[in-house]
Amino acid sequence: MTRKQRKTLIRILLSALLLGGLLLIPEDSLGRVPMFLLYLVPYGIIGYDILKKAFRGILNRQVFDENFLMAVATLGALAIGLLKTGDFVEAVAVMWFYQIGELFQSYAVGKSRKNISALMDIRPDTARLLTADGPEETDPEQVPVGSIILVNPGEKVPIDGIVEEGESSLNTSALTGESIPRDVKPGDEIISGCVNMSGVLRIRTTKEFGESTVSKILELVENASSLKSRSENFISRFARYYTPAVVIGALALAVLPPAVRGLFLGVAPEWGEWIYRALTFLVISCPCALVISIPLSFFAGIGGAGKAGILVKGSVWLEKLAQAGTVVFDKTGTLTQGRFEVTAVHHSPLTDEELLEYAALAESSSSHPIAVSIRNACSRKPDLSRVSRVEEISGNGVCVMVDGKQVACGNARLMEHLGISFTDCHETGTIVHMAIDGAYAGHIVISDREKPESREAIAELKATGIRRTVMLTGDRDAVARQVADRLGLDQVYSDLLPEDKVSLLEELLKSRNPKEVLVFVGDGINDAPVLTRADLGIAMGAMGSDAAIEAADIVLMDDNPLKIPKAIRIARKCMRIVRQNIVFALAVKAVCLILGALGIANMWIAVFADVGVMILAVLNAIRALFIRRL
Repeated sequence: MTRKQRKTLIRILLSALLLGGLLLIPEDSLGRVPMFLLYLVPYGIIGYDILKKAFRGILNRQVFDENFLMAVATLGALAIGLLKTGDFVEAVAVMWFYQIGELFQSYAVGKSRKNISALMDIRPDTARLLTADGPEETDPEQVPVGSIILVNPGEKVPIDGIVEEGESSLNTSALTGESIPRDVKPGDEIISGCVNMSGVLRIRTTKEFGESTVSKILELVENASSLKSRSENFISRFARYYTPAVVIGALALAVLPPAVRGLFLGVAPEWGEWIYRALTFLVISCPCALVISIPLSFFAGIGGAGKAGILVKGSVWLEKLAQAGTVVFDKTGTLTQGRFEVTAVHHSPLTDEELLEYAALAESSSSHPIAVSIRNACSRKPDLSRVSRVEEISGNGVCVMVDGKQVACGNARLMEHLGISFTDCHETGTIVHMAIDGAYAGHIVISDREKPESREAIAELKATGIRRTVMLTGDRDAVARQVADRLGLDQVYSDLLPEDKVSLLEELLKSRNPKEVLVFVGDGINDAPVLTRADLGIAMGAMGSDAAIEAADIVLMDDNPLKIPKAIRIARKCMRIVRQNIVFALAVKAVCLILGALGIANMWIAVFADVGVMILAVLNAIRALFIRRL
């Protein structure tokens, strides 16, 4: 509980004690004015901040808010008690119950905020930089790329890098939502924000702190509330017009009926009765339940998703995800592991090792998984001094000079582009064709494996009501269809260049149901344009490229495709809660407003309509935090 919440609780308890004491005083023992002055004490203790906010709103020309409504209603009730009834309990009680509701709402928002702010704890305060004089603690932002940092057991990994020395287990729960530790050894990539659990690690940094995983996560979290959903924007517009309307309605209720009774019917106008009804009408009309619970529902949904390792960049994307009807996947690194291995070398006049060496030299400057697998398969470390004049042909491959020879390394389209006849391969896998000095030299077969969760993820997506699952890939048709059949995808498009993916996505967007959202899931740099063009983009965050993470609207922190149906269920649960709160709040308000106008509802019913509905709506909203069973 915060200091402000504690002070509010003390005021609530103190005012309750004073109110209880005043209720023990016999009504006729003191006059109306002394009782009024006595009741002003608990009223001032419990309501002074509401009166102050209402006064500031008037000065700032932002009159019509819940503080103004509560101030007018309770001060009016006090005035009626002073002038007519002598009853001041309702005015104090209404303000007391309202403050209880505000305290409860503040606590609920704080609890929801902790689920997101817990992510902020992943930010390391220092990095232990290894220098000639030994380890030196420094600001992570001051550590240059390529430095060696030391991470002891119990410390957070401050910057992304590669393990140079040591073995350990990492706690990744703050990033991925998973409690199972991840084991690392020399040569493994490691992302910032993880907690080192056992051995001492020496890590060579591969990114600056500002570009590291932890920094990007913090940026996403900080900006998560900037993009509001249509529901939140509706409530903001609704409150802007609703509050002045009910104030005018209350004024009309206080003036018109008694005026009509006195002028046209010739009966006593009963001004006090109708003013009381108008004040009750004002208390009932407070839009707190809607104004508070709807943003809280989205905030809780984003917090619950973040706890599960799903980072949502704004409530607008949570709302869109709930409407998903088509999910389009990239293949490599999304549905497959992206860990390619050379499985065969065919039709080469050279030896297998010689062909692999030429391929490794050609791909020496590439970070693509296929290039990495070729370099790993080559027994000799590539000598970069032998390579010159590198020309990368997007989506096709690369042409380089090696020892004065022109080496072409890429797919079948590259061979066609260069006018070189090549031999087809009927094995399943990615085929890398090689040509040296314009003559075909053979090809290398590289295979990728599906992620173990991919098939289950597709099945769960269909179980959630996703009508169509599609895969777009630059891989060969035979490989793509084999993967699609094994995973149970509905459609597959293969042999695609990056621009082809965008064109196909445009066609899929045109053919979808206008009321449904098309989601694209990818991880690579060439997926960034498609992620941006889709209705909603989801990026694999742990192994995904920075460009894909920047372009995406939702980021999965552990690259697990099972998180996609889970994210959809979280979004749909959040939207169900939002709709429930809107319908419930408006229905109760409408009924109670009618009862208040007819004089059937008194201030106590007004308290339920305002504070009671708000508490119930907030309780319903925080259900979005609980996602374990989803």
